[in-house]
Amino acid sequence: MIFTATTLNGAFLIEPERRQDERGFFARIWCEREFAAAGLQTEWVQCNISFNRQRGTLRGMHYQAAPYEEAKLVRCTMGAIYDVIIDLRADSPTFRQWLAVELTADNRHMLFIPQGFAHGFQTLTDETEVFYQMSQFYAPEYARGVRWDDSAFKIAWPADKRIISERDQSFPDFLLWRRAQPSGDRQSYAGEQRHCPRPEAWGGR
Repeated sequence: MIFTATTLNGAFLIEPERRQDERGFFARIWCEREFAAAGLQTEWVQCNISFNRQRGTLRGMHYQAAPYEEAKLVRCTMGAIYDVIIDLRADSPTFRQWLAVELTADNRHMLFIPQGFAHGFQTLTDETEVFYQMSQFYAPEYARGVRWDDSAFKIAWPADKRIISERDQSFPDFLLWRRAQPSGDRQSYAGEQRHCPRPEAWGGR
């Protein structure tokens, strides 16, 4: 596998290294030793899929609060997505910065997302499926999010007619939330988020 560091501290784009012949190709998409050598998470406790019927479906920006912070390994197994992450670690040199990559069933790229990041995507085609490997069990009472169009981040999304859940549109403003917290709580946004609606079902991830 080919590991490429992104502009966000600790996040990597991972490309399978194909061995091709007249039949097609063979490629490895997971190897504990290779991930460990790159200094990345090597223990995954859950795998999830997200199926999206229509182009323009936007899910995000989601994360879990401490002590259930989670790393993710994300790839697109059908269709294509515009995949977005935000660094919410207050002590990180890339705090509040975002990154977008295109993950498709054709390019087979993967995005490694460290703990303390928010994650979301917008589908670029109909009938899109996303596959997640998760380092932490889902804990709905610790599910949190930041709004996809929050001016604190100014994420540039693809122009399209969007389908967004009510929950994802109701996350609080990041800067307003941050100013309202005692100074000690500001050290890690991923550690807590008050007045945030909880998801009614795990499928909202």
